[in-house]
Amino acid sequence: MLKTLKIEGMSCSHCVMAVTKALSAVSGVDRVSVDLDSRTAKLDAEAGVTDDMLIAAVDDAGYEVVGIG
Repeated sequence: MLKTLKIEGMSCSHCVMAVTKALSAVSGVDRVSVDLDSRTAKLDAEAGVTDDMLIAAVDDAGYEVVGIG
């Protein structure tokens, strides 16, 4: 399933790489694309991937998920 996360705290390309790496490390997540301008991350996730798993990965990287669609 496709998901879009709205993320706060990103300000540079390093932030984009950190969020991409964090989300890519979640088992069942594929094709992560993080956009600094819109402050969003788009990804394809298997059915077993929960929003809480994605939020935890982003939080652990030092950023905040403020919305999931």
